[in-house]
Amino acid sequence: MSRKLIVCIATSIDGYIASKNDDLSFLSMVDTIGEDYGYREFINTVDTVIIGKRTYDKVLSMVTEFPHANQETFVITRTPKPAIGNVSFYNDNLIELVATLKAKTGKNIFCDGGAQIIHQLLQHKLIDEFIISIIPTLLGDGIRLFSEGFNQQNLLLVSSKSYESGLVQLRYKLLK
Repeated sequence: MSRKLIVCIATSIDGYIASKNDDLSFLSMVDTIGEDYGYREFINTVDTVIIGKRTYDKVLSMVTEFPHANQETFVITRTPKPAIGNVSFYNDNLIELVATLKAKTGKNIFCDGGAQIIHQLLQHKLIDEFIISIIPTLLGDGIRLFSEGFNQQNLLLVSSKSYESGLVQLRYKLLK
């Protein structure tokens, strides 16, 4: 079985992954003690993470330790920077990186955003699955999960689950 590239991300009902100024505070409205919305189970299926530099920086501003420090992580950036442990700062061809990673033996590959990285991957039909957690709010403006400029890709709904917090999680796989 080959490795899958899975986007696992949260969005508002109107399709924004962040509001203005990269604000993620809307995510806290579904914080529930003891509920991780299947994240721990999901993260155990991956051993590699791809994340954009802006998303990486935002995550670091919110936590004391990078949550994927124990996994092979590629921070997609335009600026070369030395690796920090398992975290490499990658400034070459994203499409070639994904092809190389998919050809290796291992667990799945997790794309943790951001929108520009997801857009590039969509343009080349490299995303195998989506786990989209819909937060019950309308932001009205911000960073869209999906922007224009890629060919239609048909998906199959694998599962859907709703939670008391109002979060709805959808899991899709790409129809080949």
